[in-house]
Amino acid sequence: MTTHSATLAIDEAVSARRAAGHNVLHLGFGEAGLPVAPGLAEVLDDARLRNGYGPVAGSPQARTAAASWFTTRGVPTEADQILFAPGSKPLLFALLAAIGGDLVLPRPSWVSYAAQAALLGRRVISVPVPAEAGGVPDPDLLEQALRQARADGARPGVLVLTVPDNPTGTVAPAEQVKAVCAIADRHGLAVISDEIYAELTHHGTAPSPVHHLAERTVVTTGLSKSLALGGWRIGFTRTPSSPWGQRLHRELTGIASEIWSSLAAPMQAVAAHALSDPPEVTAHIAASRRLHARIATEVHTRLLAAGAHCRPPQAGFYLYPDFAPAREALNAQGITTSADLATTLLKRHDIATLPGSTFGEPDTTLTLRLATSLLYGTTPQQRHTALTAREPQTLSWIAPALTRLSTALDELTTSPHRRRDR
Repeated sequence: MTTHSATLAIDEAVSARRAAGHNVLHLGFGEAGLPVAPGLAEVLDDARLRNGYGPVAGSPQARTAAASWFTTRGVPTEADQILFAPGSKPLLFALLAAIGGDLVLPRPSWVSYAAQAALLGRRVISVPVPAEAGGVPDPDLLEQALRQARADGARPGVLVLTVPDNPTGTVAPAEQVKAVCAIADRHGLAVISDEIYAELTHHGTAPSPVHHLAERTVVTTGLSKSLALGGWRIGFTRTPSSPWGQRLHRELTGIASEIWSSLAAPMQAVAAHALSDPPEVTAHIAASRRLHARIATEVHTRLLAAGAHCRPPQAGFYLYPDFAPAREALNAQGITTSADLATTLLKRHDIATLPGSTFGEPDTTLTLRLATSLLYGTTPQQRHTALTAREPQTLSWIAPALTRLSTALDELTTSPHRRRDR
């Protein structure tokens, strides 16, 4: 039976809880939480009468803009390597269907990869990430996992990497990406590099696998995160220029023609404009990057103060704390799994998070994924103010939310006898 996506389910659960009168602090949903960038609404308005079907892969204007966008970021690309879709999620599913073979995933990883593999009847070969960062499996464990999987009858065919990563909010080191790509090459794997957060690295750039395995690396991305356009559903992919990549592009186009036909024409106009890097759009992304970094860092400080282990945030707006150091205090409250921990935070404190088990972790871990981007405000004005504030953590709607989180974490992780002594 196919279950509801955990990220969408928590968002709907929060909406229902708020409708029932609860004041919920929403840290469970990866929505970028910011206003539309200047100029994009006007482009969409101008294109609203474009109601005809277009080319399956996208309009020449949109594909040319996307190719130039990649090229200016150090990945030379031609328009015929681009394919647009209503969001990157259907692209990922179509790619898994087109490439074939079982799926190799870092653990933890975004919730939809394994779910999509299950829909296709594919096995998932899960490999833990190293301590430095998520999104890329530990190279020392990957080789062993591939040999064991084949011995067990699996057919590894595609490795998904997330650079930067969701759920950990980190960027894998370049040498780690290179090592994993070398292993993928030796084992004949294709690589899907999910780079939808690449524009939101807090410092520097993310190392793309395309530089290490160019002939067999497909890049997926979109405008949902960098430009907070999740509801507009604009995704696109870059296939390699190699013969393998050309065959894949034809297969992908065929699948797209049977599933979504084409990206909505007005959204293609938006994509063509946004991907041409107009100054007001690049400035908006830069401001978003600063805001994400500042608030994620504030939350990280509070997680460490509560005794959790947590990698420092390096991109986007996610954190992935491990509350194993507080296991004794949590067990005393009947909290023995990540699901227990997330449930307790929601029911006792009205704080919504996602448990690590959702991202492929064992049930007994005490990990959570926190998304900080919905702290920016509930109205367009609040979000705009957060985007332009020099010290957004001090704003009257953000500061109390941070304090509330600290209070809840302190209560959860403090042993019962210490709480009685206060």
